[in-house]
This record gives sequence, structure tokens and C-alpha cells, in this order.
Amino acid sequence: MAYNFDKLTDRRSSYSMKWEVSEQELPMWVADMDFETAPEITEALKRRAEHGIFGYTVVPDVWREAITGWWERRHGFVMDKEWLVFTTGVVPAISSAVRKLTAVGENVLVQPPVYNIFFNSIRNNGRNVLENRLLYKAGTYQIDWMDLERKLSEPQTTLMILCNPHNPIGSIWTREELGRIGELCAANHVRVISDEIHCDLTDPGYEYIPFASVSEVCAQNSVTCIAPTKAFNLAGLQTAAVMVPGEELRHKMERALNTDEVAEPNAFAIEAAIAAFTKGDGWLDALRGYLADNKETVRNFLKTEAPDVSVVPSHATYLLWLDCRKIIGDVSELCRYLRSETGLYLSAGMAYGGNGREFLRMNTACPEERLMDGLKRLKKGVKSYEDYVAESC
Repeated sequence: MAYNFDKLTDRRSSYSMKWEVSEQELPMWVADMDFETAPEITEALKRRAEHGIFGYTVVPDVWREAITGWWERRHGFVMDKEWLVFTTGVVPAISSAVRKLTAVGENVLVQPPVYNIFFNSIRNNGRNVLENRLLYKAGTYQIDWMDLERKLSEPQTTLMILCNPHNPIGSIWTREELGRIGELCAANHVRVISDEIHCDLTDPGYEYIPFASVSEVCAQNSVTCIAPTKAFNLAGLQTAAVMVPGEELRHKMERALNTDEVAEPNAFAIEAAIAAFTKGDGWLDALRGYLADNKETVRNFLKTEAPDVSVVPSHATYLLWLDCRKIIGDVSELCRYLRSETGLYLSAGMAYGGNGREFLRMNTACPEERLMDGLKRLKKGVKSYEDYVAESC
């Protein structure tokens, strides 16, 4: 089946958080695609809507079978269906895990620059953020292993939130890197929450490694958060899962999610997930190819039209981490300037911690025509901002 990713769907009248902007603005910030979801999913939801009754919904075995089948087929990982627990979202699951698996005042380790909501899940629950900052060398990021080992060994460190693949830098961690993280965490009695929500959005020819698949040590000491929401653009349906091989740890997570009332699906959440994981292969493969072309378009455009901005090499997610260190002035101010003067709405890198204040995050999951509009605005805005800064000196 052919899929049309060039279609310019108007989202302004749909109560979209991304598109709640003024008429002249172009939002390329939050991780939400401008593509309509797979038609196979839409058809499943239409059938459910036509039933006309939307009462309480159970989690059936077919949901578990859809997920386990997808991970075995797509990622070569065989999981037991009993390891799966439904939850309304990855972020609620992470926050529940922080509350259940740690005590107030303990440290939760993250690797910035990283998804900014991790910081909220930690601080809002009275825990301390402990940063193992990624090292930026020669245009790429690496794990600071000495710092990681030292901070995991601190007695107050009891949990690590791993981003696999990593948002915003787009890195796919290797089996060796994940194994080393798993061994260090287990040796220091630190549990791991692995956020794998972007796992299906790798470039064609590239594959992510599920953290729990690396070793029994990794499997028994971790909670993996998964969902069809990023890959199939279903965030508004609130459908996700945690996968927990360890029986005792799974019991804790079941209690945590139920206590926080985020373990029951709405009437459409189950149908959407089943359709995605049983019928979404063709659409997703076509999407991945389109996204790879979009990212290559950005790289080529910046090289010739805006050389002061470069793209950090990556092979996962549709988010690009833009290195703005050559630009005169403050990058956070540049982000505000781009929005006010050109209407281009990007994410300021400072929110992601680490060295993020020198970066911008761009969402490239949109039709090519809209992407080119954003790139032209970026070029115009950067030039105008540098002139503005130079004149202000």
C-alpha cells in the first residue's frame, strides 16, 4: 500500500497542543508528528467508534500478544506476555516508578542533555537529580564512564532513568554500552528505568537494542517503558506499557500504576495499540524512509545555506539536535528571536540540561513542503539574529 506523507493536514482546529500557536507561526518543537496515523489504525478506531458504547475497558491477551509479537518480529526480543502491564503513558509510568522505587531525598541519575520531563518526574516528587553529563567531542556524544561509575556508587543513588534511543541527541546505544550500564547499576543496587518510546523510529538499516535483551542482569534489574504513541502519532490516545521481567519488580510497578490510577485504558487505547503492532509494519517502514529523507534534507540545507548551524549525527528519532555554537549571541535568545521574528517555533536546548544551552531541537516529522518552510525561516532568522547581535555590540 502506498502512503502519502506529503499531505498537509490542517491541525489548527483539532485542539492540538503543538498547533496552539498564532496564524503565522510554524511549530517544530514538541515530539508530535504532522502525519496522519496509519490507515489501518484509523479503520480499527472507526470500527470501535461505530459500536457506540464506550464503557470501562479491560486489557485482553490479544493486546499482550500484539506487543510481544511486534518485539520479536521487529527487534528480535522474545518477551513473556506476563511481563507486560498497561499504563496510560510513559511519563506517568516513570513518575510512578520514581515514587515507588525510591525514597524522598534519594538520587535519580539521568544523562543530560536528555528529555526535559525526566527532571520534572524527579524534582516534583522530592528526589534529587543526579547528572551524568554526556561528553561532547568532535561533534558527537559519549558516555562519561568514570563519572557514571562514581555517581552510581553514591549510597543515595537508587535509580537511573535511561533514554534508549536517546532524546534529544538521537543516539542508539550499543549492546556493549547498555551491558556496561546494566552491570554498573546492578553492582551498585541501582534500578534502571529504560524509556524506549522512540525505539521504532530508527533510520532504515539501523536497529535499537532493547535494554532488557542484553543480559539477564539487565532484564531482572529494569523496567522498560514502551508505547506505539511516538512511532504511530497516537499520543492523544494515552496508550503505553511497562515491560518488567523481574517478578518482584513487576509487582511493585503494578501496585505503583494502580495506586496512581494510570493502569486502566480508555475505550480506544487498546484497539489502537493492537492495530499498530499487528498491522502497522508497512506504514512504519515507509515512514522511516520518509523521515530519513527529511533529516538528510536538513543536513544538506544547513551545509550550504546556514553553515553556522550543524546537525549532531544520529540514527534515531525524528528530532534533530542542532549545534549552534558558531552563532554569535545566546542560543536561548536566538530561539525566542526565531519565533518572534520568523514564526519558527523550535525547542531551546537549555531545557535538556548538560551542554544544551548551545543547541536547538528541531522536529522534522512533517511533510517536505512544511520542512522547507521551516528551514527557510531558520536561515533567515539566524542571519537576522547575528546582524542584530553585531549591531548591539
